[in-house]
Order: sequence, then C-alpha cells, then structure tokens
Amino acid sequence: MTVLFVIPQHVAIPGWLYQKKRARIVWQKYSNTLVCQSQHEHFMRIALELAKQSFYQREVPIGAVLVNAKGEVIAKGRNQVETTKDPTQHAELQCIQAGAKVCGNWRLLNTTLYSTLEPCAMCLSALQLARVSLVVYGAKDFRLGAIESWYPLVQVDHPFHQITFMGGILEEECAEWIRKFFFNIRRNKSLEIEVEKCHRDDH
Repeated sequence: MTVLFVIPQHVAIPGWLYQKKRARIVWQKYSNTLVCQSQHEHFMRIALELAKQSFYQREVPIGAVLVNAKGEVIAKGRNQVETTKDPTQHAELQCIQAGAKVCGNWRLLNTTLYSTLEPCAMCLSALQLARVSLVVYGAKDFRLGAIESWYPLVQVDHPFHQITFMGGILEEECAEWIRKFFFNIRRNKSLEIEVEKCHRDDH
C-alpha cells in the first residue's frame, strides 16, 4: 500500500515534506504516523457514508467531501450518474460545484477533497482548475484512476497548479463497497440472462 505526494508550489506544507524541486513525486509507505491520520480517516468515513447512499440507489458507490482550512465540511457529493443520466455527475465534481457556491469563488484554495475512490482524469482536471490544495482518496481505480493506477497524469507538471495527493486512507473499506456493487451487478445480470433463457425455452 502506498501514499503518493505531489508537492504544490504555493501551499504551506510540513517541513518534513519539503522538496526544492517543483512538483516532485515522492512515494512513501502508508503509516499510522502520518500527520493528521485520524483526521483524514474521520473525513473519509463521512465520504464513505455518502458512497453507501449511492450504493443503495444502484449507483457506483463513490462519495466525497470538501473541507476548508478550519476543518469544516463545506460541500458533499456522491456519484449520481445513473440517477441524473449525466456522465459528469461524479462525487468530486459535485463537491467542487457546491464548494464554489459556498465560498463564492471558483478558486477553492486551502481546501482538501476526500474521495472514496481515486479520481478519474475528468475529476483531476477539475480539481486542478479549482485550485484544490490536497486530495485524499481511499481505494485505487485500476480502470480510470488518473493519479497512480490507470494513467498517472500527476507525473506531468501542471502549468499553473500542483496538488498534493494522499492515497490509501480506509482503502479496504472503500474498495469493499466497490467490489460489492459490481458483484451484485454481475449476479443480477446472470439472473436476467437465466430468466430470459427460461422464457425462450417456454415458448
């Protein structure tokens, strides 16, 4: 299990993370000694509850929360692609949109976004445009993850904003809900195929 950090240019960071080279990528082992570990888990659990709501509405269970510098949750989001019939309705984008309204500014400086799943390329681009400072995620997304899993876009310097990333927070719990969702999808699909076969046989 690993943690990925991309050091931002204009964000205050602990001295032990300081790097002279802009946007240098540093890999570290997941550890309980990380700064504010319990705080990260606290906000990730809030995001996980939102993911569960999506699960029970037959959506891919992904939840996200946006937290300001005071440690206050200022926006929440959850995957609603199927409900809205809109492929852009990812949890992270909902947080960005709601957070901008709360802050009265599209620049979400000094905020942290917690997501139960590694952001995709679409969400990562939006997070960079919104100037989010830190992104903390739970499970890896091996199909669409744009940080470390599918296509690591963060290894290319962004022209005007770099984000700090931390992965693996409550990873197993977040991943379990994803696995459970797709297991149910496959099971229901198999059941539908069997019912259709029986229907054809009856005729």
